[in-house]
Amino acid sequence: MDKKFKIRKNDTVEVIAGKDKGKRGTVVSVLYKKDAVIVSGVNIVKKAMKKRSQQDQGGIAEIEAPLNISNVGIVCKKCGRPVKIGYKIDGDKKVRVCRKCGDIL
Repeated sequence: MDKKFKIRKNDTVEVIAGKDKGKRGTVVSVLYKKDAVIVSGVNIVKKAMKKRSQQDQGGIAEIEAPLNISNVGIVCKKCGRPVKIGYKIDGDKKVRVCRKCGDIL
């Protein structure tokens, strides 16, 4: 892990820029080296898949392509909309909080 991102796996995010603006989904994976995330059901592209074996099905497949991390915003459970993330020290732990309502994410 090269960088520490505020968005992590299994977070609910909303796309705030691009062709899928307004769509929501959960983060499947974070690509640290590319500054990108893969979100389920968002940024679907068609890819030509080669037949690898006798049983394998070739053809055109629809896959989820990576989105730049700056184009998604984490959704606060309390606010219900994409918000910026802040940090707070809770005892001996550092936790992510919503900058609007102060709720722990």
